[in-house]
Amino acid sequence: MVSEQRNYTVLNTGQAKEITYQYLSKYLKNMDQIEYGLPEIYDRYHIWNVPILYKSQVIGEIAVNAYSKEIDKGLSSDICILLDRKEKIDKNNTIVVEKGKGKKRKEPYHISNLKNMVLQGRAELVLSKLPEQSIDLIFTSPPYYNARKQYSEFNTYEDYLILIRKVIQECKRVLIDGKFFVMNSSHVLIPRASRNESSSRIAVPFDLHQIFIEEGFEFVDDIIWEKPEGAGWASGRGRRFSADRNPMQYKAVPVTEYVMVYRKKPTILIDHFIRNHPNPELIEESKIADGYEKTNIWYISPARDKRHPAIFPKELAEKVIRYYSFKNDVVLDPFGGIGTTAKAAVTLERRFVMIECSDRYISFAREDLDKLNNLIYPVKYEFVDYMGLEEKNSQQRYDFYKMMKLLQENGIEQKEIMDILIKQYPDILEEYK
Repeated sequence: MVSEQRNYTVLNTGQAKEITYQYLSKYLKNMDQIEYGLPEIYDRYHIWNVPILYKSQVIGEIAVNAYSKEIDKGLSSDICILLDRKEKIDKNNTIVVEKGKGKKRKEPYHISNLKNMVLQGRAELVLSKLPEQSIDLIFTSPPYYNARKQYSEFNTYEDYLILIRKVIQECKRVLIDGKFFVMNSSHVLIPRASRNESSSRIAVPFDLHQIFIEEGFEFVDDIIWEKPEGAGWASGRGRRFSADRNPMQYKAVPVTEYVMVYRKKPTILIDHFIRNHPNPELIEESKIADGYEKTNIWYISPARDKRHPAIFPKELAEKVIRYYSFKNDVVLDPFGGIGTTAKAAVTLERRFVMIECSDRYISFAREDLDKLNNLIYPVKYEFVDYMGLEEKNSQQRYDFYKMMKLLQENGIEQKEIMDILIKQYPDILEEYK
């Protein structure tokens, strides 16, 4: 064990819990319903970090020095804070299941029966055709907001965010509980209309993050995709400063994009998926080899393809798929483009579902998948055209989200917001829930 290799005095979780118990019993008169989460070693400080639970809710942490067995009070929750949180839980009348009464429900292991699929249509509509909890991993890069006309064009930025929210909502329904949704996005530069105006930059990833949190996802990681320096100069940002060098004209040349990682709640322990998988051989085969990305900075050169103006590299898709899924899992890309994610999934022995509304891109994706089938990989897939699907209540949905955002920005409490909206938009509110 690591603790033995480092000659720790506190060798295991049981010892760390016992030391924590002896410490807390000096200050807490009643230790009933005090429990401990899973202690973990923090390498930087050589401590055992022991989560403290009261009535199944975390109220703090205690740090046990792995060498001296002493409590590191500087890294531990203050006793007063523990008592205060304990008191608040009691005041809230938290319902407690007594020990020995009732068993913890064992989460079922979902194995999707979906086959490879190429689906044509608008993502926010086509997703409704997929079964609930049928997807193991979602990786996508949504269309850029009006960065260039050939990418996409929306009337307003609010329209764009409403579309993304709807897609995230539908993705949440089809994603298996506890599994990952990874989205690649970047800030967008809106060029100036004339020399008398300034260009503007929209922090798209931050707005998308807010939507993910509001829709009930847990934030896991912000991975930075770094490109070579030359890739950023194409945006034109930084050229004026490079020429004149005047203060206040400085603008950094953009060479990064965000790869934001979220998990669907309830965030079931990863161990559940590893230990309870019905095919342990696939878990073993899915292990990551040496040379993996150890930090959240991934250096990957951008990809180019004459058939699409804004593809992401297959290498990026492959890394995400390797790190967040097992072999034979189903990987979904709701903005499939020319099938980069689908092709990466095939290469890594995963199943895929890709959705794309463009006839042209769908054609290219199918051509590439057929080529893979003729080379090394057996690629059979079902193609379904859903372009005839129509969205119901689209204007009402737009008005609903606009009103909800306005109420939130004015500091109205969530309950009051719902009371207001349910009177005007009962059908849309039911969808939102």
